[in-house]
Amino acid sequence: MHPAFPIRYVDPVFRPPSEAESLILPVTDGCSWNHCTFCEMYTAPQKKFRARDAAETMETLRHCGKRFGDDIRRVFLADGDALVLPTRRLLEILRAIREHLPAVRRVSSYCLPRNLRKKSVDELRELAAAGLSMAYVGAESGDDEVLAKVNKGETFASTCEALDKLQQAGIRRSVMILNGLGGKTLSRQHAENSARLANATQPEYLATLVVSFPQGEARFRAGFPEWQPCSQHELFAEMETFVAALELRRTVFRSDHVSNRLVLKGTLGAEKPRLLSEIHSAIATPESTSLRPHWQRGL
Repeated sequence: MHPAFPIRYVDPVFRPPSEAESLILPVTDGCSWNHCTFCEMYTAPQKKFRARDAAETMETLRHCGKRFGDDIRRVFLADGDALVLPTRRLLEILRAIREHLPAVRRVSSYCLPRNLRKKSVDELRELAAAGLSMAYVGAESGDDEVLAKVNKGETFASTCEALDKLQQAGIRRSVMILNGLGGKTLSRQHAENSARLANATQPEYLATLVVSFPQGEARFRAGFPEWQPCSQHELFAEMETFVAALELRRTVFRSDHVSNRLVLKGTLGAEKPRLLSEIHSAIATPESTSLRPHWQRGL
């Protein structure tokens, strides 16, 4: 560990777009599930799952406190699902953040729904009280058939249960859905049941990304051989179905990830009519709609 930058990273490192200015603090390496066939984030050989040694994490935080002082306002607990750690360990980490980085106002983490099956609402309330304020939940889909075909290891019910637990504990939830994950044949049910999941849980934040395979589709197709990618027109149509079915009271919606050609931002449900109008325009007259150029997407 070099004192000039006191954090040991194992590449590649990932974080949500909204954590661009956060201190990325690895408390685990890799993903404890890592069987989702659409995900390439933690497939590198060096990214095998392991929990970081507690002593290393505490030493990292001590050095960060000396190096960064009061300059850090946000911390993101990495890697793929830090909430897999026992509650006791997480509480120790959160207390150390408060001790060594006293200016921190937000601590967040990725969260697999399965990580919360053994955690009670009271445990999650303890974590919230200690400083954990947001969990990013990759739901991917609300459709059980799609989830099974991509080996997500979750169901509509298990994702709802996890999101409800977080809500009861006072931890904000950012839910991600993958546009195009069901392909041509399952597009409509993927969109409708993903909207049903959001309606049932009313997350504070909701985002969509477009499924992509920079390293090729072989792994994905092994479990979903009949999958046919949606055309751009079909992706827009799927988004229209999804947004039209949403019945949200107050959720910040973002579809602005680099994978999305049509950038959408708004609050649902107040801005649902405007968002639908923008989607309709992209479907009807894509040539006159402001779409992100392919070269900007980097996929």
